Amino acid sequence: MSEESKVRDVVDAVAGVAKAVPIYQDAVQPAAQEIGKALQTVAKTVHVALAPVSALVWGYEQIKDFVSTKVADRLKNVPPENIVTPKPNVAGPALESLRYTGHEHTLSDLYANLLAASMDRKTANEAHPAFVEIIKQLTPDEARLLVRLASAGPNPLINVRSEYNDAVEGKSGGSTILVNYSLLGIEAGVEFDDLTPSYIDNVCRLGLAEIPPMSEYTSPGVYDAVEQSEVIQALVIQIESDPERKCALERRVLNLSELGKQFSRVCIQQKT
Repeated sequence: MSEESKVRDVVDAVAGVAKAVPIYQDAVQPAAQEIGKALQTVAKTVHVALAPVSALVWGYEQIKDFVSTKVADRLKNVPPENIVTPKPNVAGPALESLRYTGHEHTLSDLYANLLAASMDRKTANEAHPAFVEIIKQLTPDEARLLVRLASAGPNPLINVRSEYNDAVEGKSGGSTILVNYSLLGIEAGVEFDDLTPSYIDNVCRLGLAEIPPMSEYTSPGVYDAVEQSEVIQALVIQIESDPERKCALERRVLNLSELGKQFSRVCIQQKT
């Protein structure tokens, strides 16, 4: 049986069912009409909400302009003999991804740097195909955080724990109240600083950064600004308002991984 015959049979069967149950039509029709009106209202609302998104999706001309401006600018100091055709498994997915992220300048900058690196004979081998997928899984705020991590300087983190005082008989241990708190988001200029701990989780999940266990900075004063911040001090007061509890601050370190350092060289650091 052909596909066309199968479709016709299904249509005929549905029509037959509709004719076989006319008794329900009058009862269902008013409710169906109301549902139809409601669905039309929702459809219009959805259309209005999605309209700006369709305007943000880039077409061929916008991507062409992007390559001839942003990417070309990053290659302006590269000798013409060193400019090579990029690998398709890097350039193809990168250009396709620009259709949906080109309007986000923070992310499009990463793509521009990646494409430029893939077209420079000296850096093409470091332009890993996985970097396209990594950028696709980053928010603009996470890209800003990575730019901050790529700069020189310490990256201190604090975990806040609520624990029982040693003097409390029969009770011990505690619970973690706040994980991976830092001032890195503020320093990076993120839009949603309260989400910085989850941003850190994601860049670690992507293999770009790591929090080595049992590691902390030993230089004096590195953790002072974080520990004296309003957020941490408020938690200390809250926890220690319970006479049975004490606040313990665990110091941690956030580092770029080796993959993160390579990502930084290729996608963050612009050519000079």
